[in-house]
Amino acid sequence: MGPGVYFWEANPLRGLEFAQELQRWRRGKENEIFEPYVVGAVIDLGFCLDLTSSTGIQAVQLAHPDFLDYCRSAGIEMPRNTGGPDMLFRRLDCAVINHLHKVRDAAKLAGFQTVKGVFLEGGPIYAGSGFQKKTHIQLCVRDLGCIKGVFRVPNDHLQT
Repeated sequence: MGPGVYFWEANPLRGLEFAQELQRWRRGKENEIFEPYVVGAVIDLGFCLDLTSSTGIQAVQLAHPDFLDYCRSAGIEMPRNTGGPDMLFRRLDCAVINHLHKVRDAAKLAGFQTVKGVFLEGGPIYAGSGFQKKTHIQLCVRDLGCIKGVFRVPNDHLQT
């Protein structure tokens, strides 16, 4: 979804689980996470690239062929989404969304202040289920002015 501050909508426990996963991935690296945590926030989505809406999805879909042309003409290898069936490392999707941001900037169009997307991850909650264990709605806040306040998440909201 691009650069910004990330939040899990109404799901601080999933946000904490992700921070713990990230801690394991970064162990021993320069940007190691020592103590994962989450904070709550009041967010005004402002001008949002909403990937839960038809228009948001269409905007990214239409940016993809232009991004393909850009990669071809620049001789850049097209990024790929990887990381198993959940595609945890969405490098292609991120690159296309970043391309859309840059195209809008170049055209002097209003920039998206936030990006919102739904992610179905973790495998079915039971055999034959359409619900996934780690489904969440993620918000990427690109304009920090959209964060109206932050608060400490109560511990009982971080328990299973």
